Amino acid sequence: MKYGIVAFPSKKLQDLANTYRKRYDPHYAKITPHMTLKDSFDATEDDIQSIVKQLDDIAAKHAPLNIHASRISSFFPTTNAIYFRIEPTEQLQAFHRVLEEQIPFGDSKHVFVPHITIAQKMTDSEHDDIFGQLRMTGVDEHDSIDRIHLLYQLEDGSWTTYETFRLTGAE
Repeated sequence: MKYGIVAFPSKKLQDLANTYRKRYDPHYAKITPHMTLKDSFDATEDDIQSIVKQLDDIAAKHAPLNIHASRISSFFPTTNAIYFRIEPTEQLQAFHRVLEEQIPFGDSKHVFVPHITIAQKMTDSEHDDIFGQLRMTGVDEHDSIDRIHLLYQLEDGSWTTYETFRLTGAE
């Protein structure tokens, strides 16, 4: 089964992202707006039990994640995805490193760029038009995320929560 580790921002930031995702993201109905902390990976039920224990330990050591969605950016020319850029603080980078080291499943598909996708799978011309419009709108939202989620993928491609972990530590 395919799993992933994400953080969901506050309802306010999710609602803002969804104003764009409804129109520009074909994955809108498959998962709520999120920041991917560990790319999707395959794991067995036995693996998941050990991953849950690891995530419990990690969450107990780490403080809530303070994020700042500072601007609208794009992964063009790699993909035509547009996203809210989350400032890559030392706290986020360190948290991601811990997940990669302690949950050694799957390979990172990309360099860790904290973000919340708001548009994807567009043609080049659609991307250029929409990106130009959205950049003028901009984003400047601060948020604190106090939980992370282990998700699994259903047969229809949508994602649902397997377990939630509250960030209660000091790091």
